[in-house]
Amino acid sequence: MSLSSPFVRRPVGTTLMTIALVIAGVISFRLLPVAPLPQVDFPTISVVAGLPGASPETMASAVATPLERQFGRIAGITEMTSVSFLGASTIALQFDLARDINGAARDVQSAIAAAAGQLPPNLPSLPTYRKVNPADAPIMILALTSKAVDKGRMYDIASTVLQQKIARLEGVGQIFVGGSSLPAVRVELNPMALARYGIGLDEVRQALATANVNRPKGQLDDGRFTWEINATDQLREPAGYQPLIVAWRNGAPVRLIDVAEVRGAVEDLRAGAVSNGETAVVLVINRQPGVNIIETVDRIRAELPYLRALVPAEVALNPVLDQTVTIRASVKNVEEALLISIGLVVLVVFLFLRNVRATLIPGIVVPVSLIGTFAIMYLVGYSIDNLSLMALTVATGFVVDDAIVVVENVMRHIERGVGVLEATLTGAKEIGFTVLSMSISLVAVFIPILLMGGIVGRLFREFAVVLSVAVLVSLAISLTTTPMMCALLLRPQDPQHRPRLAVLGERIFDAITRAYDRTLTVALRHPAITMVIFLATFAVNVYLFNLVPKGFFPQQDNGRLAANIVAQQDVSFAAIHEKMMRYAEILKNDPAVDTVTLFTGGGGGRGTTANTGRGFISLKLREERKISADEVITRLRPKLAQVPGATLYLQAVQDVRLGGRISNAQYQFTLQSDNLEELNTWAPRLVRAMRDARAARRQQRSAESRPGGAGRHRPRHRRAPGRQHPDDRRDTL
Repeated sequence: MSLSSPFVRRPVGTTLMTIALVIAGVISFRLLPVAPLPQVDFPTISVVAGLPGASPETMASAVATPLERQFGRIAGITEMTSVSFLGASTIALQFDLARDINGAARDVQSAIAAAAGQLPPNLPSLPTYRKVNPADAPIMILALTSKAVDKGRMYDIASTVLQQKIARLEGVGQIFVGGSSLPAVRVELNPMALARYGIGLDEVRQALATANVNRPKGQLDDGRFTWEINATDQLREPAGYQPLIVAWRNGAPVRLIDVAEVRGAVEDLRAGAVSNGETAVVLVINRQPGVNIIETVDRIRAELPYLRALVPAEVALNPVLDQTVTIRASVKNVEEALLISIGLVVLVVFLFLRNVRATLIPGIVVPVSLIGTFAIMYLVGYSIDNLSLMALTVATGFVVDDAIVVVENVMRHIERGVGVLEATLTGAKEIGFTVLSMSISLVAVFIPILLMGGIVGRLFREFAVVLSVAVLVSLAISLTTTPMMCALLLRPQDPQHRPRLAVLGERIFDAITRAYDRTLTVALRHPAITMVIFLATFAVNVYLFNLVPKGFFPQQDNGRLAANIVAQQDVSFAAIHEKMMRYAEILKNDPAVDTVTLFTGGGGGRGTTANTGRGFISLKLREERKISADEVITRLRPKLAQVPGATLYLQAVQDVRLGGRISNAQYQFTLQSDNLEELNTWAPRLVRAMRDARAARRQQRSAESRPGGAGRHRPRHRRAPGRQHPDDRRDTL
């Protein structure tokens, strides 16, 4: 009695079990989230502190340093990176992958409270923190543009109406609104008029605050009824501020209009966005962890007609970036490759078995095994991505082996004249242990990947698990469904009445066997030459292995570029906005670019400041642009360099990023001379000097970090193993 005997003798029950597995796999396939790559959440917390008007040096020394000193005492930090801008500092804390993000957030909150006494007393508010996934890019960006409606009103519509409507959709996470700020009344004081009347700034501020206090007004009572007096003291229009009395001089009132200009504007004037060359307000939409990106974007697109109905007719609402375009294409390509591999496997089986009935068995078993794997993937929380589908594609070759081994052994007994049922029971009993050992050995190969730690282990663990599960499901099918199908489908063949195709195939394989026999005979007669060829081939492979480029992950072309704008610290908003418009025009004029979205200022919600900006560029489909994203960047770089006073850095967006960011030291220098020979002489010297200086700093830090090294880091430079040193952030010559 073998393990397969009960399933062979009960074909109805075995068939129902197989159908149930297929149904579970089909349902799970529809429920599985779709993503470009496995979800790898980095336990990362971003801390933001703001001190309006403070220089980057002040922010680094007075704000970032006390915070870094307290954060350095938190357990589990693997990397701490701080960047200080004009009036703002951002500190990124990356924890060990095994650290619970919620516990880390509580430690960060305690550290901020402990550092409060060391921070500047004029800090408007305590630093804020939020849990982020730095490798998670926005799934969609919507842009509001209009030639008749000002950006303040568009921002109001986006933040009070559209943001709430989109946030309620299933799968939508954080939404950032950038490009402007809420409408406000701005009072621009005239210093000369204030000095003439002898009025201080505090008097004006007190007058404005008093005029906007919303106090209770009391009640009216006639003995039988009570009426609440509901009225507001708040002023919402510029015309209401102009007649305010700010002081009395010589018995006459001095009104606000006498010492200031009052006009309607927005809260933050130093914020703007450009979408395809037009002033815009952008909504940057992120997804919730573990959701289906494609379904989430489809929900947003289905909601667009209703969202457009909520905005004025003169305001255009259009998507300018859709991350699912490349995801749909890549997943579709891998799915097509999976189907092609299944078809080729079945075709090869048919060519070798030359029996339609025998070919039908692996033709059914292989898809059933792969479909059943989707059910296990859903239970463990995996997704349909390039790596999991690639694992199923690779597993196709392993899965078919189990079925072929069983079918061939059963056919061997049938060709000897044994009855079909007896041949099936005997063949399954003989081959059961072989199939089990084959599957277990294949799973054992992936144990090192399953036990691998760090980011690489997190990323490729899904690949190993999916492949192992597919092999184990195939093992179960080969011991149950495959023998049952052999008993039902296989029939003995008459050697005298074989199909012509089978006879032709037999002749071709016999010819191949004879050719192999002749070449093997030659190789065995000349062992010395054979060994020389083998060693030469081995040496060539070693040489080529050293020449092949190596990296963590293949370079991806997702059709998306990330832009970072950096200008001088004293740049005005008008100046950086003008440069941003020029950048947008240059980018949009490139034939490979589809949409361009750039924004700057505090309204971006992504750490942008007055002298920096960010942006997202969507490229056309690869068939239309013909060149890769890196080639597009190379073509754009000299054109972007023609804009003076600012630098725009372009980077191809990758689905896999170590730590979610790339830290490269960037050197900038300018040589001016009319002598071309002199420029050619000095440029290489400067490059070598920068490289030598960087190597010297690394050597010095290595010496200081060794026991007994000369000196120790200052407290603000303390870091966990692998943490980025402040000298690595950016060097400027």
